[in-house]
Amino acid sequence: MLLRIRGAMRLAGVALLLAYGLCVATALYPLLTQPSRRRQQQLWSQRLLAILGVRLEITGPTAMNGLLVANHISWLDVFVISSIAPATFVCKSEVRAWPLIGLLCARTDTVFLERGNRAAAVRVNQTLTDKLRNGEQVAVFPEGTTSTGDSLLTFRAALLQSAIDAQIHVQPLVLCYRNAQGENATAAAYCGETSFWQSLCAIATAPEITAHVNILGKLATEDRTRRDLCIQAHALIGSCLEQRSLAYS
Repeated sequence: MLLRIRGAMRLAGVALLLAYGLCVATALYPLLTQPSRRRQQQLWSQRLLAILGVRLEITGPTAMNGLLVANHISWLDVFVISSIAPATFVCKSEVRAWPLIGLLCARTDTVFLERGNRAAAVRVNQTLTDKLRNGEQVAVFPEGTTSTGDSLLTFRAALLQSAIDAQIHVQPLVLCYRNAQGENATAAAYCGETSFWQSLCAIATAPEITAHVNILGKLATEDRTRRDLCIQAHALIGSCLEQRSLAYS
């Protein structure tokens, strides 16, 4: 009963925060400088995690820049990363159609990628390269889809080309979610046939979720191919995930 009441209160809080975010994104965002936009993005993300009761645990330096590369478990990943290092995110084009969240993403510099469309991928890479050259932070999920977080899927190298073209380093991040017992928090995973609403309700009613973020060492891009970078980033993130699983087993 208490979980249901707490879940309802959290969902109401999310609804209010979404309404506030849409107002800011529509009326204020176009008038703000890029640093001010990023600060608003960071504050909004921090508030969302607080409302949902998601605790944050960070390992490694929080001062990040360049192309952020992370494993992908949930829609929540975007806001976990944004709460630490607000960035431009690349999302699948389907996200644009999500109620409220899609509209909010569309108005806050999100870059949408139509999967399977090579021409669209080229355009997105050019957009990301331009942003990186202008000193903006960009984040991508090379798995291309979400998983339960138990293992790492194959990385797609295409979006790492933007870091090479912009001559800027790659910053690997490792995400995982744990419950109060230190086990994999399945409520956070957004995969399979789960709808966004079902995922949101599962997170809102979960007794406890801690988002762990491991910030790994930067990868230089000079004289590297995107395939080389992809293999190295995958190996580093996969090794860290395996170590974390062993530590909690």
